[in-house]
Amino acid sequence: MTPSKWVRIWNERLPDVPLTLLAATPVESFGLLREGTADAGLVRLPVDGDDLSAIPLYEETTVVVVPKDHLFAQVEQISASDLADELVLHPLDDTLGWEQPPGRPALERPETTADAIELVAAGVGVLAVPQSLARLHHRKDLTYRTLNDVPQSRVALSWPAADEAPDLVEEFIGIVRGRTVNSTRGRRAEELKGQKQPRKDQKKPARPGGAKSGGAKSGGAKQGGPKGGAKSGMRTGGKGAPARGKSTKPRRGRG
Repeated sequence: MTPSKWVRIWNERLPDVPLTLLAATPVESFGLLREGTADAGLVRLPVDGDDLSAIPLYEETTVVVVPKDHLFAQVEQISASDLADELVLHPLDDTLGWEQPPGRPALERPETTADAIELVAAGVGVLAVPQSLARLHHRKDLTYRTLNDVPQSRVALSWPAADEAPDLVEEFIGIVRGRTVNSTRGRRAEELKGQKQPRKDQKKPARPGGAKSGGAKSGGAKQGGPKGGAKSGMRTGGKGAPARGKSTKPRRGRG
């Protein structure tokens, strides 16, 4: 995954709340969420079990990884039928969810995608993977081309299921879904509904001397598709005492 855009927006909106990223394999991602090591994660669908919530984000293009001198490197796209005579590697951590890729199967399945990439570089076969994995395992002696008529991987944002997502997780959900900072669908915007906002040309009443706002800390939530762990340090403003007006009690006249 390449969540750099979302991380940048997070840092702009919540500069005092660190967002820590943690790399994980597709199999590890769900375990990190279930054990509480990560608050949210970018995962591949489907999500197994009812203890995790998820919202689909996009479908990822499937590509075939080949040596740079392979015939496929001369074209922009190929179809599944073009793989009929190719030995297509099928690693045990495959993320495309097919029982058998097109083409000729290898005698043994590689343990991981990284192992399969090494075999492709050695000229043993070719490999079909989501485009982000081809980029992750980029090598100078390999290239990849779009592969049509095959399954595509669906990417989602997932977090532990609850009646309501924690505030900071809700903030990240809003960011990946493209909500603006002033979106009425955001949690903070919901909290402001029904509250009267001062007009721009209206002067705010002065507070009495020495009055301080309240100091309740927010809930120290961790953040990240990967793990986080810093307290936000945000403080909510308390209600100050109303400004004192002049007394309207009539003075006694002199006798």
